Amino acid sequence: MTLRRRPAHPLRAGLALAIVLAAAHPASAQQPAPAQAPAATPTPAPAPAMPPGETVVARVDGDPITLADLTAAARELPEQVRGTPPQVLFPLLLDQVIAGRAVTAAARRAGLDRDEAVRARIRRAEEQELQQAWLSAEIASRVTDAAIRARYDQQIATRPAEEEVHARHILVPTESEARAALAEIRGGADFTAVAQRMSTGPGSREGGDLGFFRRGDMVPEFAEAALALQPGQISENPVRSPFGWHVIKVEERRRASPPPFEEAANAIRQQLLEAEVQLAVDRARTAARVERFNLDGSTPRPTDTAEPPAPAAPPAGRPSAAPTRR
Repeated sequence: MTLRRRPAHPLRAGLALAIVLAAAHPASAQQPAPAQAPAATPTPAPAPAMPPGETVVARVDGDPITLADLTAAARELPEQVRGTPPQVLFPLLLDQVIAGRAVTAAARRAGLDRDEAVRARIRRAEEQELQQAWLSAEIASRVTDAAIRARYDQQIATRPAEEEVHARHILVPTESEARAALAEIRGGADFTAVAQRMSTGPGSREGGDLGFFRRGDMVPEFAEAALALQPGQISENPVRSPFGWHVIKVEERRRASPPPFEEAANAIRQQLLEAEVQLAVDRARTAARVERFNLDGSTPRPTDTAEPPAPAAPPAGRPSAAPTRR
């Protein structure tokens, strides 16, 4: 509950843990295997031709693993792990990639690559990757630093300073409890102490402290009441909101200037991304030839709708059941 408006993959987890352990004991991570007498081995099959510059660091059933594969895998790790020294990180990554390729090879030997349920999941994964790649390419040239700055200058930089209040509150379920709290405070009790004892709302442990907020940050009933008070004032009567009954005390008031660009940039970027993604999806739908059918596969008729048919009228003389709200 809040008064404010509501504004790992197992292999990777195992790798992160392994990196931590290896960093703690680098000697053991780098210790070479004991020397053994060379054993006769069969002549390996010819290696597949590799593009220039691709360094092969391992093979699993003849399938090469390259340094580029390890670099790509490193980019998918959490940021705090990517900073691990390469001499520690890459050997561990190689173990993980080898393990993954070995499991994939085992699945193919078991025929799972031909299983229809597995193939359906692969198709869905492929579709998701293609969608993400296309959307990223579509919006890359639109959500730029210049576009973010322009949106900031247009919508935020010119916004006038807003009134903010620093308030405390006591939130209780009933009006009678709120009036009892208010009577205690008017009788000389400390607001913070009463809030710690009685309040069920946010910040109760801190004496009902909500910090500074603006009108749009809170539900309207609470914001109106708080912004009508001056520093040191307590609401004359309990204030009702969707969360219960409040006794409000304002500690400070101030006028807050718009946030600087550095603080607002991430939120603006997210807004632009969401808007551009929706526009790109609309463009894709417009360019596609779409045919829709009924859920039974039949061709829609002019009388078909997405809504279920209306229930039959009750027989004459018998009242229908009244609708109820949940």
